[in-house]
Amino acid sequence: MEFDHVGMKTTEKKEGENWVEDSRCWVTSPKDHPYHVEWLRYEPDSTVPKEVKERAHIAFRVESIQEASRDLRVLIEPWVVGGFVRVGFFEYKDGTVVEFMEYLKGKEAWFPDST
Repeated sequence: MEFDHVGMKTTEKKEGENWVEDSRCWVTSPKDHPYHVEWLRYEPDSTVPKEVKERAHIAFRVESIQEASRDLRVLIEPWVVGGFVRVGFFEYKDGTVVEFMEYLKGKEAWFPDST
């Protein structure tokens, strides 16, 4: 498991936002932020669960979402975003929201300077 980013909700438009239709959300790329912050701005009709919309999340790159999420409550079943990463959202027993990410083409697809 390797740290990827922290996701934070915002209501303000941010520079470099990208639209994610599946979640009806505007998202910035954490690779463009010096502290790997991902800003999320949800549309009113977003069907993302309130636990994910209302709380910050921490994201980790993993080899297997299934293995990493064992014993955690599923908030959003894993799905493929942008053709290069599979993500799923889960809740730890203390309420922490965790995103696990499986890079389908290697993490270099999003973090080209990573090795």
